[in-house]
Amino acid sequence: MRLMVAEQQQQMKRLEQVQGWLSRVQHVQTKVRELTGERSGGFCSMNCLSSYKFGEKVVETLQDVQSLRNEGNFKEVAQARPLPENLVDEKALPPILVGLQDSTNQVWRCLMEEEVGILGLYGMGGVGKTTLLTLINNKFFDTPNDFDLVIWVVVSKDLQLKRIQDCIARKIGLFSRSWNSKSLLEKAEDIFKVMKRKKFVLLLDDIWEPVDLAQVGLLVPSATRASNKVVFTTLEFEIGGQMEAHKSFKVECLGYEDSWKLFEVKVGRDTLDSHPDIPELAKTVVKECGGLPLALITVGRAMASKKTPREWEHAIEVLSSSAFKFSSMEKKVHSSLKLSYDFLAQRCIEILSIVL
Repeated sequence: MRLMVAEQQQQMKRLEQVQGWLSRVQHVQTKVRELTGERSGGFCSMNCLSSYKFGEKVVETLQDVQSLRNEGNFKEVAQARPLPENLVDEKALPPILVGLQDSTNQVWRCLMEEEVGILGLYGMGGVGKTTLLTLINNKFFDTPNDFDLVIWVVVSKDLQLKRIQDCIARKIGLFSRSWNSKSLLEKAEDIFKVMKRKKFVLLLDDIWEPVDLAQVGLLVPSATRASNKVVFTTLEFEIGGQMEAHKSFKVECLGYEDSWKLFEVKVGRDTLDSHPDIPELAKTVVKECGGLPLALITVGRAMASKKTPREWEHAIEVLSSSAFKFSSMEKKVHSSLKLSYDFLAQRCIEILSIVL
């Protein structure tokens, strides 16, 4: 009964010596059934030698039973399940990283402060919050730390506590066939039993509303007890307050020099050098992107094949005119996407005209 409680309710793993004892018990039980079968099957030999041998078997089995009873008084029957060896899942990064090294170092130093348990990263869409969070995640590989595990969860607009619980369960070895049949409360209780003994970092990417960590099954880090850490990314600064973040870090757009480096890589020197007027036009395009990495990457890829000044002038017109249709946070993203869409539509028309 103790073993059943430990395994089913506490999600623990039986000790090897307990498993060995149970195997010996099973072996003795088989011997008892065989002996009982011999007696109940009408065995009553007048042969003294046979009766003597049967008696020896009974005495020997009784001695085994008594020995097992004496040895079966275990103080502990199970232990916590071992965590996976790879406590940090390394995540892929973009091939080109510009202007994030200083931010990564700042966030890391802030995260290591004792009084910081919950840290929010906020900024407009496409500014690089997920990339920054990825850099923090991967930094646990090559930087000494005393955490037991790092857990990454993509939350997105449709908040589902079940998804967060499932990610944690997979990381700590709780996920099984029976896991999905449990209620949110049962899952939270199972997670709490394991995680209360662990020092963890939880990385929540792209949250749109506050996440109730207690409902997930986690101890909520406080400013006085910040052994565990929670880092999240969000669009709105207000979410940090609702999550009771101990510190919030704004992810800023790139400066002009870093913007040009990123844009230059995406466009390619071959295109920039294809006409003497294009470099100057390209600088105007970069300024229109406002230092937003997503806009720089999207527009840079769209302009990689444009080798005439007129095409670049058209791009500037699209970027500047469409920007007025959107709010300050969205205009750079929308205008860059519109430019890419226009070029894609134009290319489709060209291909169709050739086919027809």
